[in-house]
Amino acid sequence: MSSTRAGKSGLAAESQKKIEANFDPAEAVRCLHWIQLITNTDQIPSNVESIDGSHDNFFRILSDGNILCKLMDVLLPGKINWGEKTFQPAKIEAMKIMRERERIAMFTKLVQEYGVSDTATFPTESLHEKGALNLAQVCNCIRTLGIEAQSKPGFSGPDGYWPRKSEKNVRDFSEDQLKAGQSVISLQYGSTKGASQAGMNIGKTRSILD
Repeated sequence: MSSTRAGKSGLAAESQKKIEANFDPAEAVRCLHWIQLITNTDQIPSNVESIDGSHDNFFRILSDGNILCKLMDVLLPGKINWGEKTFQPAKIEAMKIMRERERIAMFTKLVQEYGVSDTATFPTESLHEKGALNLAQVCNCIRTLGIEAQSKPGFSGPDGYWPRKSEKNVRDFSEDQLKAGQSVISLQYGSTKGASQAGMNIGKTRSILD
């Protein structure tokens, strides 16, 4: 059960439609399939061809935060205490909604702890509030998490499922090399390689001889 934000109108409604139009069902299938491979959850079909990547189904599967927390429990063992109230059933609807939001927030926090930039995560309402959903943003977060996971030593999930994480080309220079570099004056910084302005009258008054 998700919370529902008051319906948007005018420009806000048009903006929300554009956001939802960015959702790619094929990417959603890819994300759900990867989660199933990692968690072995029975809430997602193991056969990728049987996975429904529609907007509504993607939302239905992930919006309570449980499967996402199971995913992080595999990637970061010991970080989740399943005995917490956050994971206990709630009889009151308002409490149920609050705990769902807490689980989503826990997921995004652990994702950042795992190494994903906060700019690649999403606010809770993007997965929980109808009228403010941005499931394309959620897909991007899962994809980025998958790329990060593949780069971790000892990762036992499917290798090569996502693109490789780009690696920095770090070069180490010796002290002698650094000193040599400091002694070189680049032409970009005004060196004229021995040329002079002799004979030029730029900025000078012109001499007139009688």
